[in-house]
Amino acid sequence: MNVEHEFWRTPAAAPDAAWRERARARQDELTKPAGSLGRLEELAIFMAAAQGCDRPAVERVNIAVFVADHGIAAAGVSAFPQAVTVQMISNLAHGGAAISVLAKQLAADMEIINLGTAVAAPALVNVRDAVIAAGTASFLHGPAMTAAQYRQALAAGRDAAARAQAAGCQLFIGGEVGIANTTAAAAVACALLDEAPVRLAGPGTGLDRDGLQHKVDVLEQALAQHRDALVDADAILQYLGGFEIVALTGAYVHCAQQGLPVLIDGYISSIAALAAARLCAGADHWFLYGHNSAEPGHARVLATLAGRPLLDLDMRLGEGSGAATAVPLLRLACALHNDMATFAEAEIAGRCD
Repeated sequence: MNVEHEFWRTPAAAPDAAWRERARARQDELTKPAGSLGRLEELAIFMAAAQGCDRPAVERVNIAVFVADHGIAAAGVSAFPQAVTVQMISNLAHGGAAISVLAKQLAADMEIINLGTAVAAPALVNVRDAVIAAGTASFLHGPAMTAAQYRQALAAGRDAAARAQAAGCQLFIGGEVGIANTTAAAAVACALLDEAPVRLAGPGTGLDRDGLQHKVDVLEQALAQHRDALVDADAILQYLGGFEIVALTGAYVHCAQQGLPVLIDGYISSIAALAAARLCAGADHWFLYGHNSAEPGHARVLATLAGRPLLDLDMRLGEGSGAATAVPLLRLACALHNDMATFAEAEIAGRCD
């Protein structure tokens, strides 16, 4: 790889410590016992430090949904055929997907980025064509992608985040769609965390017990085959990842480098966040975590990231849906921080020393 073009090596920006302390001091002046709003206070302080301002806001939200297929699907690791991926592109574009509905309710901008499907996708006005290949190769037989494809997928994510930033985005959410992507994500997580597949693989789109065992067997075989090649996060993503997982990673890295807060979705998105933190020093300082996925491996990934999810609703859809569902909490946290009266303004006696 040409180091000159490895944008993901540049360290992340640092949230503004001075604005963090100013926000913390304001929270202590508001008409409530200190700490009584719990994590809503922490969220407002996080956003103030991230945005470098007295009045943080989460009105302009951008959701980028990356779509791609996976060669590993041929190993029978999913309950659905790959044709569903391209069908979901149409559903997303026509507003029928869960994330489409949530984006509309939040008045969020949403971009759909097609990185490559096994079945050719029709041209749709609301879909950005960024096709790398007709999905990845099967990582049972070799690397999931070439080094050039890996760089292309990272750049696709970076470019989506850059478009969001140029549009004045205050919060970035990444989503993913792709049959068999929980298998690719679990493979990446196992390699990054040095964990056995039985601990991190879950049912995905609805595998039964036998299907899950087969998925674990496939992961064990692939990890054993590539063990010597999986020397760092770059190699792990290239050998085991999916185009949309790598694009999420690139998007998160760019956001962190540019100081744009990210609300991470569930299992797959959190694995991409973990990869981003391995590639880009300090990237995780810009991450909030939307929800606790029902996928069993998610808790292990979150623990490594020291991530505290905002919601626990037994969701496991992906698409960015869990993160989008948590946006109102961030908006409420900022409204409380900005609009509550201080003790002085309300002429209420403060706490005695």
